[in-house]
Amino acid sequence: MPVNFHDLIRTTAALALCAGVAVVTPCAAKEPKRQQAAANPAPAAENPGTGNVELVNPAEGGKITRRKGAQGIAILVNDEPITAYEIEQRASFIALQSGGGGADFKAKAEARWKSIVQDPKTNERFKQLLEKNKVQTQEEARALQTKYIKELQGNMVAQLKKEARAGAVSGSKAKAEQELIEEKIKLQEARKQNAVTEDADVDKIITGIAERNKMNLEQFGKHMQGMGVDINTMKARFRAEMSWREVVRKRFGHLIAITERDVDDFVATTVVADDNVELQVQRITLPLPSAVDQSVIAQRIAEADALAQRFQGCGSMAEIASAAGARHEDLGLRKPTTIPEPTRSLLLNATEGSLLPASVSAGGIELWALCGRKSAGGQDMSRREAAGNELRQKEFDVLAQKHLKDLRQDAAIEIR
Repeated sequence: MPVNFHDLIRTTAALALCAGVAVVTPCAAKEPKRQQAAANPAPAAENPGTGNVELVNPAEGGKITRRKGAQGIAILVNDEPITAYEIEQRASFIALQSGGGGADFKAKAEARWKSIVQDPKTNERFKQLLEKNKVQTQEEARALQTKYIKELQGNMVAQLKKEARAGAVSGSKAKAEQELIEEKIKLQEARKQNAVTEDADVDKIITGIAERNKMNLEQFGKHMQGMGVDINTMKARFRAEMSWREVVRKRFGHLIAITERDVDDFVATTVVADDNVELQVQRITLPLPSAVDQSVIAQRIAEADALAQRFQGCGSMAEIASAAGARHEDLGLRKPTTIPEPTRSLLLNATEGSLLPASVSAGGIELWALCGRKSAGGQDMSRREAAGNELRQKEFDVLAQKHLKDLRQDAAIEIR
């Protein structure tokens, strides 16, 4: 049964907002008092979101095998042990999480897709497809183009996921060690502040995740075990982060002050969701004759490519069209839902002032330019409240990371 592990991200984020503090990512540490095994220990890796887990086939036999010596002590943090088994399990969990998704994956996908659409070979391959399929009508050309783009996107996503997973596996052990060191320090401080999260509260969070995936806690634990990860690994992470959040709230909650001016500035510079944005677009259309074949379409696409070479921003669109005898339209602000695919997705992922590759439409061969974006919904109260919460989260992040860095600097860490 597929498990929606994005629930983990949403759950962690929601908990952080309720408490008024952020789930803290580990920060770089100074040299500890006790000499570590490595002369220059690696900085703490960014704590990956607990939600980006893509299910893989369960481990053979559905069992977690403990290697000989797995219970041996690998690290001491203020004389408290971290075992090799804990490191092994956390490394497996981190690798499992790295199947794709999240902000980094989205940014990589956008950058990769931009390079694909700007590659002249992309259009050349489409022209070859037109010839190979002996396209005779505009409808056939549009259908072929849509299929072509979907295949390009599917191949790109599959490749990015493969690269992400390979990178995660190779670097997961070092990240696991740093995570566990940070969490040990957080829990030690939580015990001093009488702020350790109870087992029942942790189980409540895990049970909620299981139920959203149509399982009970026992079934969810077996499912995780089938993928080679002990559910206690997940519980340990939640306990550490929930306890640390309470520590930070007690210590720094009174120091956070967000002004209306801060909220105004943040809202003004925040990119809104696709359904709340309008796109400022212009379009050049090279009409096609009523009777066309693939050679005519290919010729018109080549003419459109030549026009694209003369593009120097949205201000040049009218002049380019006039010189070529094409039709120019300043379409003003348009909701993305009014623009057909695949042009809509390309515009949403384009940068302002850029021109899309030539595309086939019912009206002919089109060149679309994205000239700007504008929030369609305005600055309503819900956006302002969300902005205020996010600003508080960022303030707590700064204070929490500084506190964790100080604690780690004073900690006695021995890597065996």
